[in-house]
Amino acid sequence: MGRLLALVAALIAATLIAWASDKTPTPRGADAPAGAFSTERAMADVRAIGSVPHPIGSAANHAARDHLLQRMTALGLSPQVHAGVGVASRENDGKLIIGGGSVENIVGVLPGRDRTAPAMALMAHYDSVPGSPGAADDAAGVATALEAIRAIAARGIPARDVIVLLTDGEEAGLLGAHAFFERDPMAGRIGFLINTEARGGGGRVQMFQTGVRSGGAVAILKANGHNPQASSLTGYVYERMPNDTDFTVSRKAGIDGLNYAFIGRQFDYHAASSTPANLERGTLQDMGQQVLANAETIAFAPALPAKTPNPVFSQLLGGITVTYPPAMGWLVLIVAAALGGFAVSRARRIEPFPWTDVARGVGGAIFAVVGAAAVLHFARRATGVDYGFLEQRFLLAQVTRWEVAVVLLGLGFLIFAAAELARGRRSVAILPLLAGIGSCAFGGLDKLGLGLGVGAAVLAVIAYGRPVSRAGAWTGVLLLGFVLAIAAQALAPPAAFIVGWPLLLASLAAAASAMGARKDIGVLILLAVLAALGLGWVGGFAHGVYLSLDLVELLAAPVLLAAFLIWPLAQPEEGAPPARLVGPLLLAAGVAVLLMVRFSNPYDARHPNISYVGYQVDQDAGRAWRFSASPQLPKWSQAVLKDGGGAITKLKHWTFRSPLDAAAAPFVQEAPPTLTLTPDPDGRLRLHAVPPPGARELQLQLSPNTAATLEEIAGVPVAFALKPGGATRMTWRATPGGVDLVIRPGGPGALDVGYAAILERWPAGVKPLPPRPADVMAFDVSDSTFVVGTRRFSW
Repeated sequence: MGRLLALVAALIAATLIAWASDKTPTPRGADAPAGAFSTERAMADVRAIGSVPHPIGSAANHAARDHLLQRMTALGLSPQVHAGVGVASRENDGKLIIGGGSVENIVGVLPGRDRTAPAMALMAHYDSVPGSPGAADDAAGVATALEAIRAIAARGIPARDVIVLLTDGEEAGLLGAHAFFERDPMAGRIGFLINTEARGGGGRVQMFQTGVRSGGAVAILKANGHNPQASSLTGYVYERMPNDTDFTVSRKAGIDGLNYAFIGRQFDYHAASSTPANLERGTLQDMGQQVLANAETIAFAPALPAKTPNPVFSQLLGGITVTYPPAMGWLVLIVAAALGGFAVSRARRIEPFPWTDVARGVGGAIFAVVGAAAVLHFARRATGVDYGFLEQRFLLAQVTRWEVAVVLLGLGFLIFAAAELARGRRSVAILPLLAGIGSCAFGGLDKLGLGLGVGAAVLAVIAYGRPVSRAGAWTGVLLLGFVLAIAAQALAPPAAFIVGWPLLLASLAAAASAMGARKDIGVLILLAVLAALGLGWVGGFAHGVYLSLDLVELLAAPVLLAAFLIWPLAQPEEGAPPARLVGPLLLAAGVAVLLMVRFSNPYDARHPNISYVGYQVDQDAGRAWRFSASPQLPKWSQAVLKDGGGAITKLKHWTFRSPLDAAAAPFVQEAPPTLTLTPDPDGRLRLHAVPPPGARELQLQLSPNTAATLEEIAGVPVAFALKPGGATRMTWRATPGGVDLVIRPGGPGALDVGYAAILERWPAGVKPLPPRPADVMAFDVSDSTFVVGTRRFSW
């Protein structure tokens, strides 16, 4: 019974530790000292620019620009608008996607004592996506930069210039950052940069990315952070993801720095609900005091942080940052191995166990991980929600409930696997196998779910079959951990601590308890305390994985880290009935919460369902459609589509990722874009594209029948190959006067140009859209008119 109580106590304490670690600081009011960051002072700017949508090129964005110019002037920054052109490109499914547009970056300078010294910059973007006020993304970042620069100025004259760079067009493809760091001479003055971003509306702020050689910057963060959340793991993972921020461009330009963001309350990300009222105040305080602490130190330092190799770093509980060179990770493993070896030696003297128990322990741990992945995958499929950001919103609207279900199922399966190893019954294979088969009940053959379920069942047949001692099983679990830690240290040193540190703590617990064989109350208390501390720390990273990726199967990795710490408490004496029930009870509770997730309606006035309707006017076919681009079709959207009397069908177009729900609608006359192709004296071709009046965005699809090269976009030199028969997509924004594309053809040929001009209004002369209910909101460029067609040019 003592071991059971220790397990329950450890689980409860770990939950409280993880919760406390994720708690945001108390916001400070307008009466905060001049040198401190005040949430209330910063909120004035959030309200000013983050109350209405203000995408690049819009009247609202121009109003935000004017407000920021006034604010920066009042702060003594002598701001200027740096107008330019931003061009960016990426590959998507083998197709080239180009984005571009006219940008208006805002640059202000707080003069320092040495005007020739490399400057420090605070960067954020002031544009939002269409349809979202962007109070979090990135009005919060802009307000942070302005309040931080005010606090720095209140301290006195800094050692160097401090630049405030507010970029335009980040949401359109980092356009402002490309224009500034690739073509603005002032970029050469910046030696260090702090960027502030958001991918949600609350939660703790993370410093998730550094420059290429940021050892000095990490040392400053370690010395000045206010209970920071930062680790070399996040930077290592982020560099291997397709995500980008403006910091990506400055980092590529060789500028050192720190990149901050928060990702809680993701329901509000890029949504109409991202309002000042819904922005978590503690999150803004967290971002402000983290940024200010480091920015102030760097601004007044005689030199910028040294560019030294990036260390391994992360926080212990309590916000203590630990840093060391990557090679020292081997020392962590050596110490853990010494403790583990000592523990095994003592355990075999106290209660000898056969080495086959170790092998079964390895198998049991792998079974726990693969089986947990199978159960979690089944749970994700059982929600009935497809994958994708828009599809996931059903879960984001009940994000805490869904996380509770995931945690209960993951931990429940781990404890179930550990407890059943004491009995060694192969019947444990049934649960993951049923999960794998059950995954196929939602949308046909699910190869991943079935593979995980069958794999776990096979592992159970191999590893289980007879009772296994606790010491032998725990030895096997830790042995598996050592193998993985060695591989991580060899292949990914910045990330290896995520395995190495829990393994070190578990090895200490193993040595102190002689691999769990000792049963006195003092040892059980020690095991519970170490398990709680380790689980609380692991829980913080698991929470980050949960928020960052809609891939709950990846949470099987934290399950393994948890196994290092709680296995000796989770595996009871052979046949001990009360202890064996913990895992099944947690699994049952997880299923109960899962059913609540599946069958609840999470949408209300605070978390409205999305609607994304448009009116497409096809000028080639002389036809029109009302369409819905949201994955779900709320009753309001259904009524809009059916209003013209047409049946709902599927509509395909190159501007859609997949066929959309649509219904035929009356054709209306709208002005098309102006497209002309003229030869230049040097043999190149100049495609001049002007959007129709009122269109802020023009999409083009270029399909030549001969090889050609796109060499220039709005005066910016580029080198993009236009493949014969291919389709190169380009989106141009914020230039009413149009854009010139200069193409060098490989010979005589023809060019098909598809166009889609977006008029952010419902067509004139068409019945207006009905009012939305409180639990439905518009998303992105919903309620717009899409004028589409094609033109063919030959030469």
